Amino acid sequence: MAIKAILDSIVIVGGGTAGWLTAANLAKSLNCDKNDAIKITLIESPNIPTIGVGEGTWPTMRKTLAKIGIDESEFIKQCGASFKQATKFVNWKSNPLNGENNHYYHLFSSIYDPTDFNLSPYWKLGYAGDESLTYANAVSPQALCCELGLAPKQITTKAYDGLQSYAYHLDAGKFSEMLKKHCTENLNVHFIADDVIDVCLDETGSISGVNTQNSGLIEGDFFVDCTGFSSLLLGKALNIGFKSVADTLLTDYAVTVQVPYDDPNADISSCTISTAQEAGWIWDIGLANRRGIGHVYSSKFMSHEDAERILLEYAGPQAKGLMTRKIKMEVGYREKFWHKNCVAIGLSAAFVEPLEASAIFLIEAASNMLAEQFPRQRVGMEHAERKFNESFKFRWDKTIDFIKLHYVLSKRDDPFWRANKDETTIPDSLKAQLAHWSVQPVSNYDFANVYEPFPLESYQFVLNGMGFEQNLEPSRALFPMVDKATMSFDKVKKITEFAVKDLPTNRALLNKVHQHGFSKI
Repeated sequence: MAIKAILDSIVIVGGGTAGWLTAANLAKSLNCDKNDAIKITLIESPNIPTIGVGEGTWPTMRKTLAKIGIDESEFIKQCGASFKQATKFVNWKSNPLNGENNHYYHLFSSIYDPTDFNLSPYWKLGYAGDESLTYANAVSPQALCCELGLAPKQITTKAYDGLQSYAYHLDAGKFSEMLKKHCTENLNVHFIADDVIDVCLDETGSISGVNTQNSGLIEGDFFVDCTGFSSLLLGKALNIGFKSVADTLLTDYAVTVQVPYDDPNADISSCTISTAQEAGWIWDIGLANRRGIGHVYSSKFMSHEDAERILLEYAGPQAKGLMTRKIKMEVGYREKFWHKNCVAIGLSAAFVEPLEASAIFLIEAASNMLAEQFPRQRVGMEHAERKFNESFKFRWDKTIDFIKLHYVLSKRDDPFWRANKDETTIPDSLKAQLAHWSVQPVSNYDFANVYEPFPLESYQFVLNGMGFEQNLEPSRALFPMVDKATMSFDKVKKITEFAVKDLPTNRALLNKVHQHGFSKI
């Protein structure tokens, strides 16, 4: 069979968040609702359930939803979504002392962009005034808003706009169904509900089609592997190996449970709560109608039975009698993400523990890059492949470094936590950064690559929140803008006072959204 020079059909194998979000992004970007556009087909098995635990997003999701044409109010209503403004890390700094928890916030934003004026060294040098003032509270009203369960906006705020930066917590299953409906009804994505039983290769070693149980052979010019951990196309058919990072990120299991509220008007947390445990940590995500709770742990340091017991004790009486789900986690990434005419997106490409909710963001990033760099002519495939692989190797390595950072900075003394601080488990790149930052403030020059998944601001929230020891005293003269810094800290205090008075609670705003919806864009 002759090899086509022009690529005009894409087949996505696998649904879930990865498959349907990729389909939506490609469809919207490649204008597949026009007659001369690329044909996009998605094949989803009716027999394979999705993992369905990726329920935290980044603020980028607002832009993504707006881009693909989904109304924010309808999204919130249909996906059980709530507003997320941060992650609250409980007991990560150290073991609880005399029963007293410790915590800090990784916020989505501060009042001042640190690339314009960096308040962190001024806070470190004591110019914020009150020594008990945390870094998060010194630079943003969001930490206090999260403590009070406040929303990031008002009902009169336009859709996707915010008085403060925000993302969402969402029901992954409902989100996938909404995306499926939107793709098939509004974006001209062709849907086939079937099981792929075989992958066909041509004489060049590229994928020519997939055989399905009931629909026969589905041919295509380009294929996207969204088949989850099985990596049916990239891993199995194209033999692209998997690079494990289990020697760096030591957790290998999660046990999860979905807990309904005991009161339909119960408060909803405005942040993801991450609480450190003896051999891992527990996530707690508040949706409109329930909490999604999961215990991520290392089976080397804790039995599955103990992990489940700790999860249910944390979840409280409402979890009694509820079914839990155990998930084996293979942490790492494919040696290549794009090979020949196939790209893996989602779990088929990589997986790291969900500590910083990076999974959906990296799906967004991968589908965005694929859409923008998609080679309509086969002659452009090799260059696009190389750039994509370079970009996502960098992004995943940086994500692994950032997650490991949380463990390395902890002063917890449980065996699991001590193992995480063993020099042999820490990437050299992270060691070098920490050595540099021990005597220098974090700088924008440390983040020169446009594809950095976690910016300067994120590192500052974690380093300062975890009490990273940084000796800036010899460099005090390098920070002469003391008056501007103190005025900035004072401004944050005033804005915080207004925010606390003016913003509704997360629950109150969600109730209004369900009743009235936001103003249209």
